[in-house]
Amino acid sequence: MTDIAYLQTTEDWLYLAVMIDLYSRKIVGWSMSKNIDSQLICNALMMALWRRKFPQDVMVHSDRGSQYASHVFRDLLKKYSLIQSMSRKSDCWDNTCAESFFHSVKVELIYGEPLLNGKQTRESIFEYIEVDYNRCRRHNAIGFISPERFEARNVC
Repeated sequence: MTDIAYLQTTEDWLYLAVMIDLYSRKIVGWSMSKNIDSQLICNALMMALWRRKFPQDVMVHSDRGSQYASHVFRDLLKKYSLIQSMSRKSDCWDNTCAESFFHSVKVELIYGEPLLNGKQTRESIFEYIEVDYNRCRRHNAIGFISPERFEARNVC
């Protein structure tokens, strides 16, 4: 599942795109940019593909944003034999896992804190995803353990 969030900094906005593995709830790909364009999501997808060793016939679900409907993104999906799935029109329930992740980021990292500059925001997001969320944060959907621990337990 993939989606984009808007993060305000002292300088401007940063856009965060994530790719979430719904099996483990792990953020397997992510990207940040000052531009909300197809390159932002393509970078997140490429990180996910590298981390997952380029699996084929995997479904990539998103909303109907223009970035996900772009030729660049669709061509990348086709190139790596991935299946595109998009939410129904005006149905936010199809993307609840991604929305829940962004809610966690904003509540646990951003709200109530002073705005950071772009570099500090990038560093904070990196630490939140790679250290806290993937390695430590417990998830109800996977038995109240972290995504990393869930995957370690369930590797064949």
